[in-house]
Amino acid sequence: MVNHAPLAIAVLAAAAAGCGRFQDPNVVVDLRTLAMRADPPDQLIDVDLTQPVMPAALLAQLAPTQVCALVADPGAGRRLLWSMTLCALLSTERCDDDGPELLLGMGLMDDPETTVPEPRMCATIMPDANLLALLAFVVEGDALHGLGGVGYGVVLRVGGENGDRDLDQYAAKTLTVTPHIPAARAANHNPTLDRIDATLEDGTPVALPFGRCADTPAPAALGPAAKLRLKPIEAAGAREVYTVPTLDGHAETFTESLTYQWIAGAGGFSRGSTGGPRDLTGNPPPLFSDFKSPAASDLDGTTDIALWIIQRDERLGVQWYESCLRVAP
Repeated sequence: MVNHAPLAIAVLAAAAAGCGRFQDPNVVVDLRTLAMRADPPDQLIDVDLTQPVMPAALLAQLAPTQVCALVADPGAGRRLLWSMTLCALLSTERCDDDGPELLLGMGLMDDPETTVPEPRMCATIMPDANLLALLAFVVEGDALHGLGGVGYGVVLRVGGENGDRDLDQYAAKTLTVTPHIPAARAANHNPTLDRIDATLEDGTPVALPFGRCADTPAPAALGPAAKLRLKPIEAAGAREVYTVPTLDGHAETFTESLTYQWIAGAGGFSRGSTGGPRDLTGNPPPLFSDFKSPAASDLDGTTDIALWIIQRDERLGVQWYESCLRVAP
């Protein structure tokens, strides 16, 4: 019997060498949807469990919801063709073809990196018969008949204006409508942030200016291969206390944990995601991440690098912040 293992290992090693390193997921070099945000992120409704739900009364309690997407496309100067569809979501974050769908909005967005003022990619969900039909479809397939909340979604499709539609990117945002049970339950709000402290090497922390590179004539400056520590400073009340029902008919109260996703157009981070729940001993996780600027050999003169910080809570709340760093050899 011939042993092919050494040959297989050699082939794999050669293939790995030829492919080089995988792209850092926290460095954006081409089209990508970074986040989607709903305002409000969820809604509560008062229901009488002893009476049938009246559609008009339900809709009267719901407010319009605006859904926006943060999309980056640093690899090309072009407009983006996009659409948002309201539907029941599958586990693949695509629309359930068996359920109702509604095109919420579509259009051409000017280049997200260079257009001034910054263009927005948003659509609004109205509390109307279309939403009611969707909620009814979801409840029909729910074993709890909506008692634990009704989840539905918005699917984004986006691609270059004249690009191959097969290369379009998809993303989804989940929203919920939940019965106001228990009475102490409150609707969620998107999280907030007071500022981000930036500390260069052993220097003094300063507030990181917010704003895209296109909107910032004099970004924060640093040299090549420099380490910049970025630490979120949360606003008071950013971590909401919330109450949820339990299976035994009682209620339990929690304090939100927040996570931070760190994304840049070049360079890298010590941690791509920070924050989250406390560990088994009760210690809070670190929130900061260290950004390392590109080496001088990777720069073509002075370079402005986009930063995106995505803040998320554990109840579908999202907020994002944009900044810019100027790296000079």
